[in-house]
Amino acid sequence: MSVTRTGESSADTAPDPRRWWGLVIIALAQLMVVLDATIVNIALPSAQQDLGISDGDRQWVITAYTLAFGGLLLLGGRIADLVGRKRTFVIGLIGFAIASALGGAATGSGMLFGARALQGVFAALLAPSALSLLTTTFTDPKERGKAFGIYGALAGSGAAIGFIVGGLLTEYLDWRWCLYVNVPIAVIAVFGGLVLLHDRPGHADVRLDVPGAVLGCGGLVAIVYGFSEAEPRGWTDPLVLGLFAGGIVLLTAFVWWQTKARVPLLPLHIIRNRNRAGCFLTMGLAIIGMFGLFLFMTYYLQVILGYSPVRTGLAFLPLTLAIIIGSTQISARLMNRVAPRMLMVPGMLLAAGGMVILTQMTVHSSYTSEILPALLLMGLGMGLTFMPVFATATAGVAPQDAGVTSATVNTSQQVGGSIGTALLNTIATTSSTAYLSAHLAGGPARRARIAAEGTVHGYTVAIWWAAGIMLLAGLVAGLMVTTGPPRHAPAESVVPESVG
Repeated sequence: MSVTRTGESSADTAPDPRRWWGLVIIALAQLMVVLDATIVNIALPSAQQDLGISDGDRQWVITAYTLAFGGLLLLGGRIADLVGRKRTFVIGLIGFAIASALGGAATGSGMLFGARALQGVFAALLAPSALSLLTTTFTDPKERGKAFGIYGALAGSGAAIGFIVGGLLTEYLDWRWCLYVNVPIAVIAVFGGLVLLHDRPGHADVRLDVPGAVLGCGGLVAIVYGFSEAEPRGWTDPLVLGLFAGGIVLLTAFVWWQTKARVPLLPLHIIRNRNRAGCFLTMGLAIIGMFGLFLFMTYYLQVILGYSPVRTGLAFLPLTLAIIIGSTQISARLMNRVAPRMLMVPGMLLAAGGMVILTQMTVHSSYTSEILPALLLMGLGMGLTFMPVFATATAGVAPQDAGVTSATVNTSQQVGGSIGTALLNTIATTSSTAYLSAHLAGGPARRARIAAEGTVHGYTVAIWWAAGIMLLAGLVAGLMVTTGPPRHAPAESVVPESVG
């Protein structure tokens, strides 16, 4: 994900005899970053109750992490080039562990949100340096293919592991252990990294586009904060409109600055390519719907249906398995034979269909007959879409742009997750409040029933929006991604950070 220089990896004459142990360390660190999206989802209802977080603010537990991660990912890759990948890797691990410990010890919502943002900052350092170290550690093409296969399998299965581990820790220890668990993992990875990983010194000639990072991240924060404030204040409140306007101004300034900066954070020629831009946009829109699904289904299963955290984690497994099957058994087999949009458009239609099924859920829905089919359709649809998006976005990229291009795909994932969680959570809470205002009357028993119905009503309204966004993603893929079947295998160095 950071920009690697041509010929660097071939400079090594003899392979490191301990390189496979090095892969274990790199994979462990990567797994920690991937887990952190879904592991906290399962813990969120318990954390919200414990810290007294409002329904409108609960999304910050997710968005603080994804915003900082996505907003600083491109800068993190440049920093890894500047100061050296091994050093950045170790700093990222130490910082991630400290932030996780702070989050686990949180005494209030502000402390938890701040710790999650700090986790995202250090994840933005950790993820690109881990991928670059993998590239320089494995120089033999056959070995590198095997190493990236293991790395990619962990990235793909990280969501499933996160749901199960999050459920176990929340149920049998405490929600705080979903954050504390990162500390021992990071300690092992730090010592292993210092002993087993090797890297050349950083490149003093690399320049950091700090103004670009400030403008881009600032614009995204303003827009997401605007979505979150729309719930208590209303969409036409001056502060909400001001935040949206400010976000648009900052993002416009970011694009302008990228044309002027000596070493831009995001070289604009990468997104001027129609197919590549279509892939970035498709990925961002798809993840908006997916992150909203994770948030609402976690609350629906635990709060409405009364599932335990472990049972909730297991309930999500079919979704993750369907994503893996869609990616490896369907997409991977067809990708070299059909045009990318012939996979992406049906994928988004399947995912939207799954969402539409979920709009019919009630306070008494059956998991087996109503929720499970929707999760399977969603997973297959996302699996069909992810692989052609990554392959097409990175096809035909100049070697010096390979890192920043794959980082941009991953950034679109994190930014989509941030916007989706904030937007859909606001729609859900606003719709629930309106429903309760219209129906809440009568005795305590009726009030409890109406409260549950109102909550589910809010979820279904938001899921309708998510289904519409999925259809929009399919439309974007159909109209913008016009390239034919790839003439070569997808770049092996491109691995999705997370689907969760």
